[in-house]
Amino acid sequence: MQQIDHVIFRWINQWPDFVFPLFYGLSEGNKWLGVRIFLLVFLVFCLSRPKLRAPVILAILAFPLANEVCDLLKNGLMMPRPSVDFPEAIVRVNRLTSFGTASAHSANMMAVATAFFIYARPWGWGWLVIAILTGISRVYVGVHYPYQVLFGWLVGAGVAFGLAHIWELIKKRRGLQNEDHDDQLPESSAV
Repeated sequence: MQQIDHVIFRWINQWPDFVFPLFYGLSEGNKWLGVRIFLLVFLVFCLSRPKLRAPVILAILAFPLANEVCDLLKNGLMMPRPSVDFPEAIVRVNRLTSFGTASAHSANMMAVATAFFIYARPWGWGWLVIAILTGISRVYVGVHYPYQVLFGWLVGAGVAFGLAHIWELIKKRRGLQNEDHDDQLPESSAV
């Protein structure tokens, strides 16, 4: 299995330089002020649309939680990155020496994609493409093995599905509580 992972890593990591701007942007773009401002404007726009509130709120919660789960996994399982472990890796960003067990970038974007896919499917397809390309970008720039990206995608999707399940339980519980209160209305207010 490790041989297959290394073959896929080499194949993606050695893609030509003309794809560098796209993959570098996907890999490092979340650190840029312009991208952060765009995302803030996008979220405000989405919150103003009732059908997009649930996926936006879920994405806002799932993104940092997926990131934290990845950090815990990196500290607990301690699997090296190709930029440390693999001498022939082409590293196109700062050489990271921390553990790369599960790609947090991949998890974050998959958490957002899953949130939108659950509650606003047409938007989810676009986010899914971004999540997949972000994961591939982490291999291209040389900081994650493919299995670490896959692990990140699973973490992100799992976190978003878990939060969506909790969200639905809360909605259901609130609905039951509201019905209980309706039964207890004073007779004078009954029509």
